[in-house]
Amino acid sequence: MNAGVMALTEAPVIGKVLGKSFAQISYVGRRSGRTFTTPVNYRRSGDEYIIGVAMPGKKKWWRNFLGEGGPVTVRIGGIDHPGHAIAYRDDRGRVTVRIRTV
Repeated sequence: MNAGVMALTEAPVIGKVLGKSFAQISYVGRRSGRTFTTPVNYRRSGDEYIIGVAMPGKKKWWRNFLGEGGPVTVRIGGIDHPGHAIAYRDDRGRVTVRIRTV
């Protein structure tokens, strides 16, 4: 499913529409050292990209950004934006990843 969503974000017409809320993030796994790319829904707040992680208990990618966080590349509209991501978990267990581009 992720591959299908990523392909749509790169499509000429649909990509422009989806690009307003969907992005691809690429990062290196903290344990595996492998590079991963995954589609995410985001919103912009000032100079940050904010990703609300739906069902965080069933996903693991955001754990790469706990604590001090780590480097990430955000691809929006075919343009790569390098940045630094930090994951936060609130008292209710909701997870938000904030990315500040460099």
